[in-house]
Amino acid sequence: QVQLVESGGGLVQAGGSLRLSCAISDRTFSSSVMGWFRQAPGKEREFVAAITWNGSTYYADSVKGRFTISGDNAKNTVLLQMNSLKPEDTAAYYCAASTSFRVSVYVTDAYSFWGQGTQVTVSS
Repeated sequence: QVQLVESGGGLVQAGGSLRLSCAISDRTFSSSVMGWFRQAPGKEREFVAAITWNGSTYYADSVKGRFTISGDNAKNTVLLQMNSLKPEDTAAYYCAASTSFRVSVYVTDAYSFWGQGTQVTVSS
């Protein structure tokens, strides 16, 4: 069973930056899509960003222009660079992987594998 392990969360002031990393335990694992989602207390888990097997990227409107998703094949990781952070970005951030094609990258049901999450807190 493949495991996804997130790291890089923490406390940052508004306007600051953080870089989240998602390490994939199985180097032979081949995903169709890798995504990042987030969940704030009392709210549903929401889509943040995704990158497909051929390098296409997708972003939620709320993070476009501020967040960048990328894959590091050599290290078997997926990165989420977060700049110009806002207090409303505060949430637990989850890495997810899908092995299905022709799915909507925006919905949680498309992903079969999930990490445990890493907390991001942005102070005003």
